[in-house]
Amino acid sequence: MQRTLTDFVRALRAADVRVSPAETLDAFRAAEIVGWHERARLKHALAAVLAKSADEAEAFDTCFERFFRFDDFGSTDPHAATTDQAPDNTSEPEQQIAPGDNPSEGRQAGTGGGGGNGGEPVEDAHDAANGAASSESHTNTPNPSFAPARSPLGQQLMADDRNALALAIAQAARRHALEDIKVFTQQGLYTRRILDSMGRGPLMDEVLAGEAAQAHNERALAAELRRRYAQLRAQVRDHVEDQFVLHADAQGERLRERLLYRARLAAISRRDDALMRRAIERMARQLTAAHSRKRRVKQRGTLDVARTVRRNMRHDGTLIELAWRTKRIERPRVFAICDVSGSVVLYARFMLMFLYSLGDVLPKVRAFAFCSELAEVTELFKQYDLDEAMARTLAEHGQGSTDYGQAWADFQRLALADVDRRSTVLILGDARNNEGEARTDLLSQIYDRAQRVIWLNPEPRVAWDTGDSVMGRYRAHCHQVNECGSLAQLEGVIANLLRHVR
Repeated sequence: MQRTLTDFVRALRAADVRVSPAETLDAFRAAEIVGWHERARLKHALAAVLAKSADEAEAFDTCFERFFRFDDFGSTDPHAATTDQAPDNTSEPEQQIAPGDNPSEGRQAGTGGGGGNGGEPVEDAHDAANGAASSESHTNTPNPSFAPARSPLGQQLMADDRNALALAIAQAARRHALEDIKVFTQQGLYTRRILDSMGRGPLMDEVLAGEAAQAHNERALAAELRRRYAQLRAQVRDHVEDQFVLHADAQGERLRERLLYRARLAAISRRDDALMRRAIERMARQLTAAHSRKRRVKQRGTLDVARTVRRNMRHDGTLIELAWRTKRIERPRVFAICDVSGSVVLYARFMLMFLYSLGDVLPKVRAFAFCSELAEVTELFKQYDLDEAMARTLAEHGQGSTDYGQAWADFQRLALADVDRRSTVLILGDARNNEGEARTDLLSQIYDRAQRVIWLNPEPRVAWDTGDSVMGRYRAHCHQVNECGSLAQLEGVIANLLRHVR
């Protein structure tokens, strides 16, 4: 039972329920006290020591019901199982696509996928050809005279002990460490391994021999064994799928996050938007925790002698109250200027999402959007959620050809007077000016007034200064120029901003 509870804790952690080693020991003690005989008491006892919030309690309930479920063998429709023409199709090697991949961007092989050994092509084709016949034989002969089964698995199937078969499936899954399944392409592989461990080979030999036999009872036994084996295989496949959802669902999500973290933002599908938002929010929390600092430092640092003397004059010069030098941390003021033309709008969306997720350390963010004319959109992002704010921004300011010169003129009119030595100006754009006037003189004025001017270009560096790009002219008036085509690069820029800007 100790391994069972350890596996349950692993499943909880995969479901984002935080369980410490000390809490795991508490769970062992609670299970020892209440015992394993009453399911409800065990559930309540484990929940008391492992679930620490409402969200974790909900995740715990779902995980417990999935993990401690003992399926009665035979719940699957035998006719549906027999006529299933595509079992274990997840094991085809050419289908090994990691969760979250976009097939149009190239296929990624699933880590440790099932490969060609995961499926059962010969047997499945035979099942498809003989399924209807064996089912008909079973239904048309209510009490057939079967020869005795010789293979161990065949004897189990003919004994029709459902609890014993369900227990055998669970034990075979434990022997092959089914809880270590990582990606969905391994489902066919584990299904095949479990069936082989239960005695699939001798059973199929018996079935094939019976189908070739002359005696009617031998052929009847072979047909019945094939029907019952199809039901067993469906049961094993369902068990493997349940365990994949239980143990690997969160891991698969983290795998997709790692892939999206390095992928170019322009190539990310809208179906991954929720995943990207969670990843950005988590990174924002990590950056907030790393860069939040108290404004006052007590009982540490350098002694302020002058303040200490003045503070203790009321004590006749006796040093009772000490004063320490404190460093005042000024929150940076960030001006985000975003090109929202068609080629850059997705990058602007993710950058603004990131900036507005850093409310604790970057509370003074002013956002500006432009295509042909620049306008401030700060209030839109305060009043509406990200999707609605971006939709309104595009509707109002996303039309026309890109004109950086006009954007600098509009920014000078709207906000240049507010830029000072505590300000950081973030510019997101590809610097493609459609052969318009660059107006580097206006960008130079921003450079002179701001503490830092950081330009983020989503294009690869090899594309800069090609065609109508004037990146080379603008970079001379920036403190920092970065390629920013992925979430990893964006996080690096924001982290660097928080380290250097006070």
